[in-house]
Amino acid sequence: MSELEVRELRYFIAVAEDLNFSRAAQRLGMAQPPLSKAIALMESRLGVRLLERTTRQVRLTDAGQVLLDQARIAVDAVHAAARRARRAGQPTPRLVVAVKPGGDAGLLGEILAA
Repeated sequence: MSELEVRELRYFIAVAEDLNFSRAAQRLGMAQPPLSKAIALMESRLGVRLLERTTRQVRLTDAGQVLLDQARIAVDAVHAAARRARRAGQPTPRLVVAVKPGGDAGLLGEILAA
């Protein structure tokens, strides 16, 4: 079995979330036939059906649901890795502080000054 590419995972996520090839293709900025072909090739390489297709609807199979859950995690991890690499390559380190409104107990100013 060949490994899946991030691009393919993005394609699958779009189709699985929209449950419609035309809308997913539009969302991805591509034509529908290459998207359908890419999903069919993924299914062939994986050896499992990911989507049940009829003329009226598309729905996830059990394997498709598992791939959707895992694909979201994988794509998020790839994005996080890219962000971390960009941050690590910055000439000067940067600290990002996130605080809920009123959650600093008045200490944020003192912390930032220090």
